[in-house]
Amino acid sequence: MSTVIYPSPIFGPIHSRRLGLSLGINLLPADGKVCSFNCIYCECGFNEDHRPSLPMPTREAVAAGLEKQLQKMVAEGQLPDVLTFAGNGEPTCHPHFAEIIDDTLALRDKYCPQAKVSVLSNSTMILRPQVHDALMRVDNNILKLDTVDPLYINKVDRPNITYDVQRIIEGMKAFHGHVIIQTMFMRGTLVRADGFPPSEAISVDNTGEEYVAPWLEAVKAIQPQQVMVYTIDRETPAHGLQKASREQLDAIRDRVIAAGIPCTASY
Repeated sequence: MSTVIYPSPIFGPIHSRRLGLSLGINLLPADGKVCSFNCIYCECGFNEDHRPSLPMPTREAVAAGLEKQLQKMVAEGQLPDVLTFAGNGEPTCHPHFAEIIDDTLALRDKYCPQAKVSVLSNSTMILRPQVHDALMRVDNNILKLDTVDPLYINKVDRPNITYDVQRIIEGMKAFHGHVIIQTMFMRGTLVRADGFPPSEAISVDNTGEEYVAPWLEAVKAIQPQQVMVYTIDRETPAHGLQKASREQLDAIRDRVIAAGIPCTASY
C-alpha cells in the first residue's frame, strides 16, 4: 500500500515529469492526508489510512519555511523552475489558501522571479470565489478532470463532498482559458472489498471511446491553455490498476492537439 506522506510546509526540490525542478509547498499536515477526494490511485494512500493528528501549517509558517528554502537555493545557485502547491491532499482546502498564494508570489518575485507558481488541484473548491481569484493569480492553474462520467468519478476519484462534474466544468470555463487540465488515464480492474464476492472486479479503464469522446468535448468547451494527460507512475493504494499504454496516451494527446489545444503526454 502506498504511504508517501510529504513534509510540511516545504518539501523537495524534486524533478517533476511535467514541471521541471519543483519546490513543493504542502498546505496539509505533515503526518497525514486531508483531501476532498479519496482517489484509488493516490500516491499518498487512502484518506482513512493516514488520518493526521497535526494541524495544517499556518500562513506564517508557510511563508517562513518557503523563504528559508529559497534563500538556501539561491546561495547554492540552484533555483527552482516552479513552486508547486501539492503534497498530502487538496491545497485549496486550507482556510488561508488565497493569502498564502499572495505571500508565495511576493517571495517568488524576490528570490526567483523566473520561476512559475503552480497549483495542483482536484477542482473541488474552484466554485469558491476566493479560491477562483487566487488561482487566477498563479502561473499554472492545474485542475483535475479525469472524466465527465459521474459513476466513474464515484468509483475512482471518490469525492467525499458534494461533487457535480457539470458545475465543475462550468467553474473551469469561468477561468476563461487560464487553466491547465490534468487527466489521469489508466486501465485495469478494482477488486471490490466491501462485502461483494472477491471475484467481482470493476473496470477502471477510461481510455476507451465511451470515456475519451465526452471528455474531449468538455475540454473543447473549457478551452484551457493546455492539457496534460498522464498515467500511473508510482505505487497505488488500490490493487489491479494498470498504466495506460504509450500508444493510448499519444492517441488521446493527438486528438486534443487536433482540436487546437496544446497537450502533453507523460508515461
